[in-house]
Amino acid sequence: MSETVKARFENSLTVLLVSDLEQSKKYYEEALGCEVNEHWAIRDHFGLGFKLIQAQSMDDVRPNKGTWNTYAYVRNHDELDALFVELKTNGAIIDSEPKVTEYDWGSWKDFSIRDLDGYVTGFGSGNKTG
Repeated sequence: MSETVKARFENSLTVLLVSDLEQSKKYYEEALGCEVNEHWAIRDHFGLGFKLIQAQSMDDVRPNKGTWNTYAYVRNHDELDALFVELKTNGAIIDSEPKVTEYDWGSWKDFSIRDLDGYVTGFGSGNKTG
């Protein structure tokens, strides 16, 4: 009897069509601290990853309306606070300041940034109580 092989994801990338590839690469490198090359902009061994592609037309640059394009998690609120300070210091465009929401299981804290084309990346962490 043979064992069934199940594929396991190692990472994923958010694909973004951008209006100016070189400017976007610079922003993701400087503001977000990503390693950027011709294939992707990544951070923390693909913990956060983007595939930036030059749009053929401005009509192709279409950020989600009213919500994130990407959402990333960190371990706890202390790391989230440190990330916020780092990104803000590096010149990231702040979309929303850190905010805590209380739930019966504990608290959730998040903030978001916006890139040059209006794509929004949210960052969050949860702290369980009890």
